[in-house]
Amino acid sequence: MSTTVSMANQSDERLELVVVGNGMAGARAVEEILARGGASRFRITMFGDEPYGNYNRIMLSHVLAGDDADEIFLNPLEWYTENDITLHAGVRVVRVDRFARKVFGDDGTTVGYDKLIIATGSRTFFPPMDGMWVDDRTLTPGVFGFRTLDDTTAMAEYAGEHRAAVVIGGGLLGLEAAYGLQRQGLEVHVVQSGPVLMNQQLDEEAGAILRKVVERIGIQVHTGKRTTAVRSHGTVSGVLFADGSAIDCDMVVVTAGIRPSVGLGVVSGLTVERAIVTDDQMRSVDDPDIYVVGECAQHRGEVYGLVAPLWEQATVLADHITGADPKAAYHGSRMATKLKVAGVDVASMGIKHPQREDDEFVRFAEPKRGVYKSVVIREGKLVGATLLGDVGKVAFLTQSFDRGLPLPEERVELLFELAGPSGEQGAAEMDDSVQVCNCNGVSKGDLVACVRGGTKSVGGVMGATRAGKGCGACKALVRDIVEWAAGGDVEVDQSASWYVPSIPLEKPALMAAIRDRALRSVSSVFAELAPDGEDAGSKMALASLLKVIWNGEYIDERDARFINDRVHANIQRDGTFSVVPQVAGGVTSAAQLRRIADVADKYDIPMLKITGGQRIDLLGVRKQDLPAVWADLDMPSGYAYGKSFRTVKTCVGTDFCRFGLGDSTQLGVDIEQRYKGLDSPAKMKLAVAGCPRNCSEALVKDVGVVAVGEDRWEVYVGGAAGASVRKGDLLATVRGRDEALRLTGTFIQFYRENGRWLERSYDFVPRVGLEQLKALLVEDREGIVAGLNERMQAAIDAYRDPWLEGREPLTSGQFANSLPLIPLPQVPVRNGSSGGRGPFTSAHGTAEQSGTQT
Repeated sequence: MSTTVSMANQSDERLELVVVGNGMAGARAVEEILARGGASRFRITMFGDEPYGNYNRIMLSHVLAGDDADEIFLNPLEWYTENDITLHAGVRVVRVDRFARKVFGDDGTTVGYDKLIIATGSRTFFPPMDGMWVDDRTLTPGVFGFRTLDDTTAMAEYAGEHRAAVVIGGGLLGLEAAYGLQRQGLEVHVVQSGPVLMNQQLDEEAGAILRKVVERIGIQVHTGKRTTAVRSHGTVSGVLFADGSAIDCDMVVVTAGIRPSVGLGVVSGLTVERAIVTDDQMRSVDDPDIYVVGECAQHRGEVYGLVAPLWEQATVLADHITGADPKAAYHGSRMATKLKVAGVDVASMGIKHPQREDDEFVRFAEPKRGVYKSVVIREGKLVGATLLGDVGKVAFLTQSFDRGLPLPEERVELLFELAGPSGEQGAAEMDDSVQVCNCNGVSKGDLVACVRGGTKSVGGVMGATRAGKGCGACKALVRDIVEWAAGGDVEVDQSASWYVPSIPLEKPALMAAIRDRALRSVSSVFAELAPDGEDAGSKMALASLLKVIWNGEYIDERDARFINDRVHANIQRDGTFSVVPQVAGGVTSAAQLRRIADVADKYDIPMLKITGGQRIDLLGVRKQDLPAVWADLDMPSGYAYGKSFRTVKTCVGTDFCRFGLGDSTQLGVDIEQRYKGLDSPAKMKLAVAGCPRNCSEALVKDVGVVAVGEDRWEVYVGGAAGASVRKGDLLATVRGRDEALRLTGTFIQFYRENGRWLERSYDFVPRVGLEQLKALLVEDREGIVAGLNERMQAAIDAYRDPWLEGREPLTSGQFANSLPLIPLPQVPVRNGSSGGRGPFTSAHGTAEQSGTQT
């Protein structure tokens, strides 16, 4: 299928420029040409193998992990029309007639040219092995490359129905594929023929640390394994290795490298070695009217597979072809890269090891934290650096590497900030030529020019330059540079205050529009209020907001929910689920405990865990078992999976404690029973303490209530004790349990209606201000308390336990087993006593480890 996007023919004297390749290099070359006034010099025609506009291949792993594919497009189809470019999307050029100056497409299209750019990129390398191919052109079902958007969507679709994948190749692309598949719920194995992961960027020690980090998140790594065959019976069933071992799987992804796509150069009579050979102006050495750029170009014996050299080549090409700088020349690229792989920051440049006796080598390793840093110094200049896990010094190191700057005498300063400059000071010291965003080739100078051109918000600069739109590792540095360049005149990005990115309205205005237009479903909100239509990243936030507004009148659309909210349980890394029943106030009974134990035995649940919120977590429940588990428990949901009211932690209060000043246990139970499961912008965790000793940690909860004697209760809001630690602010001291219960609900409803999506209360309270909260919720200066309490009561009245859906699923596949996880469990059963099956056993037998009690 092909798509042609074109403008009407114009009778003008412009030259015909044909670009073969619509990938990142080809499209970037065209952008650079247009930026130099190329539209007045050339009539541009582009060919692309894929039926889309240009997209960012670096972001394909995000699509594989479930993100919206629309987010990765750099140039949608409309861009070509707007720039008077004829695009033949989905058409492959099969031949160039250099003497007739024509290109021939596989759909019969023939186009003449005055100047030609070849940017055909590269293709997946499939190493020879038995069973990989059905025939010369068809891969065995279940075998995939990982190079295109179609590859990625096919992999994601296939992964949804299978359980285990092997990724062949432990480089950047392989680890990104593994990370994406693991986030889809698959058991994932990475197989690397050599001893080191990412051996192009990392040395042995750094590779070993990265391996531990990758294994820690649940991806299994096998190094020193050469894959010799794919085992299949119609579809993939496993892979075999040279040493005779094997791994069972039903999906294989090949990321064993890439090869330049040079077939067009070969059939067109161009000189091809490793790739199409070019001169310093990026022209073929055989034809001055044919330019070559990107991964299909060989310059001075080098072929580059990273993004930054492609941008540098495109700049030289554009300067030369437009005449903007006829002397422009490409002299090769110094290889420095900064990226994020499997969630881990990595940066590397130059050499990895000292190569001469007098080379200095400084290194720091902290394997437990997944951190490794090293630098190689020669004759006082930085010639190599490797950073893993902590890349805070990458901007300075990159500048030193690129420009040969003098280095500090204390070499440790190359690895750590020792009372160093602030972010803005560091930004000021950077040279304008330093590349900040490797994914999109954006330098500090580009960012500064954008700011000086009038764009003074961080989001605006990122949108205009694309900096930070790739892996995202450079966002903090982009912010520092924008703030420095704006000289304190940074503008607030208006979109930052929008409740969701697809609708240009702040939350109060959005709620008013939804009420005024009676919009009760997510799709109706998109249809009425989203200028660009549906946006996957906005669905969860809108669904939550609609439930706050409409309660029982909300129209539930299942595609507006993600997996946890669809099945009312928390998906785990092995594709099983966590089930946490409600234990109000942390108070349970012998009967409940017996039911939980019986359920654990009946369904082979591998782990029971007491949570920090005084609950019991059943870990490792199969998706298809969820309805039966809920029915046998006969307990309501504890909402451990949702952006909602979750738990109330309590101490034993006055019934048993010698120090108790108030019945904290009963008040905690009452609060949880009244406000259970209410949707909110982010999760809410509460606690009630029977005295100021604070045994239930009420001072560091979203809402904490503390008895202080004589039936008086202090109500604290905005506390935190997780990644952020914050003591809650005292909202009020009230008399009587009923008043404490009511004020808790008033604050929760105000937060539900005014909090930003995913904004925890510990950020919300400082943003609104404690004094303002007291004026609004305690003193009721604006008369809003009655309305808040009324809407809270409506929400309470509309409550329905979501686990009741187990009796009558809303869709036939709601609890279907799409990921047959065999064998189970993926985690060991850990017993807290010396009895039973032993200290470290599996639900299906004793594990190999033994001895130490865990």
